Amino acid sequence: MTSTIPAGGHGKPGATSTGPAGSAETPPETPPGLAVRGRGGRSGRRRRSSLGRQGAAVFFENRLAAVGLLLIVGLVAFSFLGPLLHPTDQVHTDLANAYAAPGVEGYALGTDGVGYDQLGRLMFGGQTSLIVGLAAGLLATAFGTLWGATAGFVGGWVDAVMMRVVDALLSIPALFLFMLIATIITPTVPMLVLTIAAFAWLNPARMIRGDSIALRSRDFIVAMRGMGGGSLRAVRTHVVRNAIGTVIVNATFQIADAILYVAYLSFLGLGVPPPAANWGGMLSSGLSEIYSSHWWLVYPPGILIILLVLSFNFVGDGLRDAFEVRLRKR
Repeated sequence: MTSTIPAGGHGKPGATSTGPAGSAETPPETPPGLAVRGRGGRSGRRRRSSLGRQGAAVFFENRLAAVGLLLIVGLVAFSFLGPLLHPTDQVHTDLANAYAAPGVEGYALGTDGVGYDQLGRLMFGGQTSLIVGLAAGLLATAFGTLWGATAGFVGGWVDAVMMRVVDALLSIPALFLFMLIATIITPTVPMLVLTIAAFAWLNPARMIRGDSIALRSRDFIVAMRGMGGGSLRAVRTHVVRNAIGTVIVNATFQIADAILYVAYLSFLGLGVPPPAANWGGMLSSGLSEIYSSHWWLVYPPGILIILLVLSFNFVGDGLRDAFEVRLRKR
């Protein structure tokens, strides 16, 4: 005997049961929202994964970017892992072995005027240059991103005041300010990071401000503000995240600029004092010896500075292509 019963206990008419023997009741319906969310979540993850693969493919299509990334990895390994494989004394002088030529008495790149092993000194100098460059570049990019995003999103007199500060500081030559500050304070690694970052954030701020102005009128931000969302949440959650490609690309160029600033200051004698080393200071010390045929004191640090700066610029170009939506979706 066939009877009509509610399906799933929800009182919906029209569901039938054929009785206890061999009968099958209609299973409860799956809530549609749950199914949509599950499919959407998987689809979203697959889409992000696909875009990530496309971005990586576009990045490695740029051969200079791939070479730059390999050079950065190699120079980081040379600077931080090299001293473990080639330990040297970079504190105590050895005047008896001063100006030893490369290959003499076991010195692969010779020694400098006070007997320091040049190869080991290049490794320790790379640590200082990389630490100061990376820390100052990332700090400047982070602060400049927040400053520019806030100014562009809020607008009005807040934007006018904040950007006039940026324009005023940009009108002063950065190298002059660095030299002035370096002569007042003791140039340690933390102070060099803060000094360079204190003025390197200006260009990121102007760049991110432009993206912020373009984003603040988008529909999703207008809807968020209509639902009661504040400006701080909009800047943090939407503006910065949508400008992340510009931020990351700009960070690579800021790191390259910071490394050059370290080299400038050290070349002028305003870098970290001895026995600490960095490539700019080594280049400055070696210039006085170039006419004495001590070429190993000049060319290695100069070549390493050029390679490191070019590598970050090449990586920045590759990341710019990878984050370009038009290229990622081709």
